[in-house]
Amino acid sequence: MTCKSSPTQTLFLSRRWLSLCALPFLLWHHNPLAQIAEPPKPNPVQESATLTDIAKPGLFDALSERARKLAKHDYEPIHANIPSELADMDYDQYRAIRFRPEAALWRGQSLFEIQLFHPGFLYREPIILHTAGDTPESVLQFKQAFFNYDGPAAPLAGLAPGNIGFAGFRVHYPLNSNEYKDEFLVFQGASYFRLIGPGLLYGLSARGLAIDTAEPKGEEFPVFREFWLIKPAAEENRLVIYALLDSPSISGAYRFEVLPGAPTEMNVEARLFARQDIVKLGVAPLTSMFMWGENHTRFVDDFRPEVHDSDGLLVAASNGEWIWRPLSNHRMLRVSSLSDENPRGFGLLQRDRDFEHYMDMEARYELRPSMWIMPQGDWGKGRIELVEIPSDSETNDNLVAYWVPAKAMKAGSSATYSYRLRSFDHFLPENAGAKVIRTRIGWGANPGQADPPPKSKRKFVVDFRGGELDNLSPDAPIEAVLQQSSGNISELTVRRLPDDRTWRASFKLEPDGNNYADMRLFLKLRDQRLSEVWSYVWYPDAL
Repeated sequence: MTCKSSPTQTLFLSRRWLSLCALPFLLWHHNPLAQIAEPPKPNPVQESATLTDIAKPGLFDALSERARKLAKHDYEPIHANIPSELADMDYDQYRAIRFRPEAALWRGQSLFEIQLFHPGFLYREPIILHTAGDTPESVLQFKQAFFNYDGPAAPLAGLAPGNIGFAGFRVHYPLNSNEYKDEFLVFQGASYFRLIGPGLLYGLSARGLAIDTAEPKGEEFPVFREFWLIKPAAEENRLVIYALLDSPSISGAYRFEVLPGAPTEMNVEARLFARQDIVKLGVAPLTSMFMWGENHTRFVDDFRPEVHDSDGLLVAASNGEWIWRPLSNHRMLRVSSLSDENPRGFGLLQRDRDFEHYMDMEARYELRPSMWIMPQGDWGKGRIELVEIPSDSETNDNLVAYWVPAKAMKAGSSATYSYRLRSFDHFLPENAGAKVIRTRIGWGANPGQADPPPKSKRKFVVDFRGGELDNLSPDAPIEAVLQQSSGNISELTVRRLPDDRTWRASFKLEPDGNNYADMRLFLKLRDQRLSEVWSYVWYPDAL
């Protein structure tokens, strides 16, 4: 894992919970939802591929052609047709506008049902929804009758014009019980979407695309401007959704094949067309939150031992290694990356599933999902990049992970990326070796030491469990292999803990001045590697 430091920037992604679904995460320093303008004017480029054409069997090809033609012209911002009363409503008013379940799309006709989000509040650039099935495609028109305007929202009833569009949509399916259709997928805000499997609660988000994340000039947020919802057969257990993505630098056509189950998965194909040169293209981005955890060393005045939606980045490298990178909440923005060619997978995981490690009856962090990206086809050379943003509030998402291709996209170029996205708890059957279950860090002094070392000397404790470790005796000659980019290592040991299941590797690090230490550690028995690779970067300013 190669690391670099960046100046602290305000890159937080704000989260506010609404009923069953959270508002998506919007960067504080960037509000793409602020324009209020006249109704949209006809766009001759968009009209070159008509809606009827796209509804035919070649839907994805027609939509891709539309995206390609869009990229040949200057970007046109979304023109919002939203009254000021809706644009300026507050959080309580927005919460009080509720979709009526009996008005759900495909209700009683399919295993899937679609419920809609009202435009307004943060969502001032409504999207266009189309339906496509046995009949020619049609635009789904806004209707006041879709919503109940309760309490503080009552004065807003009747203000939305019929061509206002929607703020997003959520998908319901009998995920946990045949008696009830659970919400398990939501698209709302820029290119953000969430996906969960049985028994899980919303946590981290996926995104269609990330552009120039953590770059000095600021991040650009592509938006899914239009969606096409393909009506499934009555008993069909998959759902196909198409989307048109657009932004100042790029346009794209997306196909999502959603497969709810245990785990829930989604096949994604993105056909991208660059309008401008792009400094950093982030493919298959995941966004999450980490405030503090077992490896967090800064003082926290809170009754909860841990607060996070994800606790590690897992990478399945092309050379067969599984690499676990515990997440941190640093004092400064940190960007680290792992170079690879055709990686087998990567994702942000919530590996710790013990309620007593969180003690939060409201957030229930132990039930937050993990997400795993499995590239399909040849992604070539590039890097998996992790951005960790300083944060002092769990209402901010401060983590982003994505793939950055080595070949930058230039204006006029195109690229296609296909991947499978899996939403699961913490268990990946493909990862059969021993796994890191804890990382703890503390002062490297011994109790009662007469001449203790400086606070900069740190002791690391890394606990592994599972795989072949379960079959070994306590006296098995297990070794820890440790590499570091700088600093001095001492007292490296491995021993089995009294639970007879867990093996602990511990060592002390004396940093080299102000240089960070990028470390890799794994367990082996003679010439047999037994565990995934623990990868961690220690920064001297972490104290």
